[in-house]
Amino acid sequence: MYTKKFEIRWSDLDANRHLANSAFINFMSHTRMGFLMENGFGHKQLSHYNLGPIVFYEHIYYFKEIFAGEPVTVTLELNGLSEDGMYFEFIHNIYDHNGKNCASCEMMGSWIDLEQRKLISLPEELFKKLNGTPKSGNFRVLTKEDTRKYGKRPQNLSKEELESL
Repeated sequence: MYTKKFEIRWSDLDANRHLANSAFINFMSHTRMGFLMENGFGHKQLSHYNLGPIVFYEHIYYFKEIFAGEPVTVTLELNGLSEDGMYFEFIHNIYDHNGKNCASCEMMGSWIDLEQRKLISLPEELFKKLNGTPKSGNFRVLTKEDTRKYGKRPQNLSKEELESL
């Protein structure tokens, strides 16, 4: 399991004087990027293949408040990966300084070709690195259907509808 520790800064708090939603997301994102860079997915490697990670969704479940002056530990586990590496899912947990689980997050993402702006499978070299990292106890092989399991689709507006708002 990959971990990162964070101190809670004044700027991480919201009007209720506890950790803001945006801070949870930033801590998890920072943890993911640390994990990726330490596992061969740094800027140099991603630039070589002209690809970058994207987020489909982050579902966060809050259990306990976190306050200033209390350091936190953020964990990351690989919870799913498609056979070609195009889709991945990470599980994050955030623990307070006493080890209490304050929040959990399911994050699903993919890789995008930065020139064509289309989803892309991982090159074999990177797939092997990601597939070789420790997996959660609930790890599963992902399919394209997993990316739409919540049934959310875009609901576009016509120009007329947009102008009438």
